[in-house]
Amino acid sequence: MTANDEKDITGLKAAGRVCAQAMQLMMESARPGMTTLELDQIGEEFLKKEGATSAPRAMYNFPGGTCISVSPVIAHGVPGDYIIKDGDLVNIDVSAELGGYFGDTGASMVVGKSKPEYDKLLATTKAALEKVLGLVQAGRPLNIIGKTVQQEAAKNGYNPIFDLTGHGIGRQLHDKPASIYNFHKPDDRRIMDNGLVLAIEPFLTTGQGHVVEKNDGWSLKTVDNTIAAQFEHTVIVTKGEPIILTLP
Repeated sequence: MTANDEKDITGLKAAGRVCAQAMQLMMESARPGMTTLELDQIGEEFLKKEGATSAPRAMYNFPGGTCISVSPVIAHGVPGDYIIKDGDLVNIDVSAELGGYFGDTGASMVVGKSKPEYDKLLATTKAALEKVLGLVQAGRPLNIIGKTVQQEAAKNGYNPIFDLTGHGIGRQLHDKPASIYNFHKPDDRRIMDNGLVLAIEPFLTTGQGHVVEKNDGWSLKTVDNTIAAQFEHTVIVTKGEPIILTLP
């Protein structure tokens, strides 16, 4: 959507904030020995307390309030009886509706003791998102996002996940523009307009950069079982710096 007035901006900020707060609570609560379902319940209960509704559950009948993916799963992981182990690389993705507006945010983390290879991947993926956010501006090409993500990945020996993209958001969870690629696509000539609302989410991996769906019909894991990371913010494009909606 395009945020046209203060009402839109205020509504989007409220939805983004509740998503960010839920995700921060989940990241702080994650610990070895708990199930992914227990972690999911912490997030969904917070959303309900704030008057928000889980977007994947409401929009797609997803069997969880949030997506919790344990590597090599990187997206759409279904919360369940899996017991989180010390050193697991986990991605949490929270999207919700509040007052007719949607927010979407995500982050990867290591629960417990980490490894240098995990730390490097996490730092690179987070830095790629931060670099992209510094380039998002009305009038610029949308494909600057994918070009930048792919460049940052390559500099550090990684690939973007070519099958997973960001997306427009606002009054729907998935809105136009439908695909915000995480790699350079020269024939993508779309331009970012003032007020455009985007969910930007780089995915980086040590592997080939492709995913496959598991038998549960939801979870997406790297095709070569390599590690991957994702960081995501919802933003409003402006003539200057973007408005980042999903800061806690």
